[in-house]
Amino acid sequence: MARRGVVNRGVVYAQGAWRGAWPSGMLRWGRALRPRREGAPGGAPGGAPGRPLRTAAPLSSDIFRELGRGLGRLGQTLKDQLPALEHGAGGWTPPGTPAGPRPPEEADVVVVGGGVVGWSVAFWLKALEGRRHGMRVLVVERDPTYSRASTVLSAGGIRQQFSLRENIQMSRFSASFLRNINEHLGVPNEPPIDIQFQPSGYLFLAPPQRAAKLEATVRLQREEGAQVALLSPTQLKAKFPWMDTEDVAVASYGLEDEGWFDPWTLLNAFRYKAMSLGVHSCSGEVQGFITSAEDTVSLQTARIKYVHIHMPDSLEYQPVTCAIVINAAGAWAEEVMGAAGLPGVLCQPPLPIQPRKRYVFSWHCPNGPGFSCPFLIDTTGAYFRRDGIAGNYLGGMSPPEEDEPDTSDLSVDHDFFQERVWPRLARRVPAFESLRPRGAWAGFYDYNAFDRNGVLGRHPKLENLFLAAGFSGHGLQHAPAVGRAVAELVVKGRYESLDLRRLGCRRLVEGEPLEEDGVV
Repeated sequence: MARRGVVNRGVVYAQGAWRGAWPSGMLRWGRALRPRREGAPGGAPGGAPGRPLRTAAPLSSDIFRELGRGLGRLGQTLKDQLPALEHGAGGWTPPGTPAGPRPPEEADVVVVGGGVVGWSVAFWLKALEGRRHGMRVLVVERDPTYSRASTVLSAGGIRQQFSLRENIQMSRFSASFLRNINEHLGVPNEPPIDIQFQPSGYLFLAPPQRAAKLEATVRLQREEGAQVALLSPTQLKAKFPWMDTEDVAVASYGLEDEGWFDPWTLLNAFRYKAMSLGVHSCSGEVQGFITSAEDTVSLQTARIKYVHIHMPDSLEYQPVTCAIVINAAGAWAEEVMGAAGLPGVLCQPPLPIQPRKRYVFSWHCPNGPGFSCPFLIDTTGAYFRRDGIAGNYLGGMSPPEEDEPDTSDLSVDHDFFQERVWPRLARRVPAFESLRPRGAWAGFYDYNAFDRNGVLGRHPKLENLFLAAGFSGHGLQHAPAVGRAVAELVVKGRYESLDLRRLGCRRLVEGEPLEEDGVV
């Protein structure tokens, strides 16, 4: 099983990675070669009296086998102890060490995308199946370092405050799952999982022109069982005296099951548990589907028979026979469909999912809000939350549609903070007028340009392709619910835990969006 690790803004470090002198005893391996006892054949004088001297016996083959095992252990130790390279973890491979696992020649289910949604689907497939050596599930991830993964580059929030009923229900399911995470994802003989959940609710501020809409949304949230309070400007100022409430008409504040947590821990928890249940994984990129449409005249529907996986740092492709394919490729879900070489009629309707770059900025303000600081969403769309308890914060905002940044890389526009984010937050929190920037990073939303909601369920043309992408920034918090829902469709043929049929592809075909007002 892969080593556990930690992530530092997209760069993965193995726990216990070497930082200085070589660890004591690191080079010990195997059994020491012991000198022969006196009197043994070929030994020094002093053996049995009158015993003739004989030539030394040839070295035993056991010694060479032990030597080979020792060299193998040494190579693995070196690989584990070397620090992560700039573009990935453990990029150096000792001579003779095989590359990552190759994909099998066949699988029952191929999950395209090894982010938190993909691994959640894989986990739930095996959990619902109920037997270890039944369904063969393969997860394919093209970025095994997760240096560009949306999961680990997010702000890590979870909230109940959405405007669409299905999103509220998924949030409530996920909150319950995370509260009991060790019952679901605990692995025997491994330490308990701690996602470092910080139970500080979300606080949405509304100006007068949006007050009625926020109040209606809170009524819907309460109908679904969410504990959300409405605060007047007077109540808001009394609870958070560090805030300027001048233009706020009303605010909604989550009282439970809201806050933030460590995304990397959740991703690894799903991954380790799924692998312990027998899920396979490989590093590679799905770049082709072979379908039954090539054998028939009609192209109205088809089934995927093979996926072609391009191996990393190679020109080699590995075909994998499969019965089911799950497209959980996040921001690149449509790119996967476009690169698959499918006839155009089978790609209808096109997935309206595209990567959109979002910046997260970090700063220090010793006089800023204290431990009770919520995850605040300003009337302007800017947001911030605490980052620990030492006067550190992180935040950002989505740019206007016409100013979407280039997505060809993950570079950060620091002027965006200086010119757009900071003035808005300083107006809301006067203490932020004086702060010290600490750093920044960028990540991708898997943005659904149609209605900013996830696309779930069976593809309308490809009968054995299921979709789980397009969550527009709330995929991390909904991953437990999404994985369960998709697994139910595959294993049982229907939704059982939550009815998410409205999030299917039909709305894309019929042109009927389900608008979500709570996208940050």
